[in-house]
Amino acid sequence: MTAETATGRQLTAQDQSYGDIAVGDWFETDAVTVTEQMIDAFAELTGDRFEIHMSEAGAERHGFQARVAHGLLVLSLVDGLKNQAQAGFRAIASLGWDWTFAAPVLAGDEIRARIVVANKRETRNTARGILTLRFAVTNQRGEPVQSGENKLMVYR
Repeated sequence: MTAETATGRQLTAQDQSYGDIAVGDWFETDAVTVTEQMIDAFAELTGDRFEIHMSEAGAERHGFQARVAHGLLVLSLVDGLKNQAQAGFRAIASLGWDWTFAAPVLAGDEIRARIVVANKRETRNTARGILTLRFAVTNQRGEPVQSGENKLMVYR
């Protein structure tokens, strides 16, 4: 099952626990426009000032039409979109990401994500479970730009 081919219910409620969720359930996030100001702030915060991020001319030297957002900036925005979505989980902690950058996200692009519960498993701690969330991130033209999975510890 991929994020594009969800088979379960569309989730719409906040604060859902492990037992409320089934494999195949899904939801979509709102969209956010990636701005030059976001790219600048991320570069300042992280120290990643590679020229494709910092100037039109630098981006063009590497074959891009506009400044390119840091891949990790986009991933961070996607996590924020997930946490602000209409649907949500009673989360405890993120346990890790397995992520792919499929295409550049340029300054001015709008991104959104479709998130599918790909797997769930209980833990020895009866108060906790782990969800595997599969993400498909697209731009304003519906083109895939990033994808991957996040393991999320949630309350049972």
